[in-house]
Amino acid sequence: MISDRPRPRVPQGRRFGGSVPSRRRQRGVALLIAILLVAFGTIIAAAMAYDNAMTARRAAATFEFDQALLVAEGAESVAAYGLQLTAKSNPSYTGAGQPWSTPLPPSEVTPGVTLEASLEDLQGRFNINNLVMTDGNTPNTAAIAAFQRLLTSLNLQPKLADLIVDWIDKNTDPMDDGAEDSVYMEMDPPYRTPNLPITSTSELLALPGMTRAEFDTLAPYIVALPLGVQINTCDAKSLVLDALTGHQQWSNLSPQEFKQDRTASGGCFPTPAEVIQAAGESTTGAVGGGQAGTSTSSPTGSNVQQSISGMLTEKSNWFRLTSYVTLGTAEFSVYTLLYQDQTGMVRPELRSFTPD
Repeated sequence: MISDRPRPRVPQGRRFGGSVPSRRRQRGVALLIAILLVAFGTIIAAAMAYDNAMTARRAAATFEFDQALLVAEGAESVAAYGLQLTAKSNPSYTGAGQPWSTPLPPSEVTPGVTLEASLEDLQGRFNINNLVMTDGNTPNTAAIAAFQRLLTSLNLQPKLADLIVDWIDKNTDPMDDGAEDSVYMEMDPPYRTPNLPITSTSELLALPGMTRAEFDTLAPYIVALPLGVQINTCDAKSLVLDALTGHQQWSNLSPQEFKQDRTASGGCFPTPAEVIQAAGESTTGAVGGGQAGTSTSSPTGSNVQQSISGMLTEKSNWFRLTSYVTLGTAEFSVYTLLYQDQTGMVRPELRSFTPD
């Protein structure tokens, strides 16, 4: 018989062998999900804010960079005008006492934008491309001897002259202390000599054994200009002048005394003729002076004067404009290579953000 007694109620969770989750546990899971959603939203919002801030900063930096270039181009125009006026007023020589050599002190161009600029006569330095004749292949013995003396005065190895000659000349025959592709191909990584004129003096860092400290010592006295560009004795540094003559004369003076002598001369000092005379007076034998590491024989006597004279001038065509532009807290340095032709017109040949 079937009993009429009511059956006890079984919780639904037990019917399936489980337990009924409590409301407290359900609330905990919901809270955890809400926290995760908030965290994810915060991360996404922070990433979007960062990206927006970086985009705005990049846009501002690009704008400031373009503005600095425009200010530097304005400085180029001012420098060109000054060089043109100097060429008209004094066409006989280019010297440090002329108006073009006066630096521009920090000046406010527009509110918040400051410009400071100065011009340097690059032909007052030793043109390392002149270690090779204008044919691009024949070593210039007089220039090599002078450059070796300059290296010696700076406590650098004279053999660097031969290395530079092999770096420039078109042939593959190494100088006595030089190096060609066979040496450079063994380096890590390997590379070849360009066999072309040097475009930047920083290329010397690729020479075997050339350290950064040695380059920093040599850099203020050298420049890389086209083949055949002469040294302006009116602006040449004292060490460069003494390297040309072969004995210490102007480098014995302090920088202040040397500057005073130039100012007191009222013109070009020393003139090419004075340098040639000093070279002849100092020459009793080989121009190289018998220095260790000199691998190229040097002319003597009257041949020295003839060789030296082809390297000297008192007019300059190549200048470097250094522009320092300040925009708020941002600072920019622009270096412009300027060329002045025979008519006095000036044009920029190269812009860079490093001096060498």
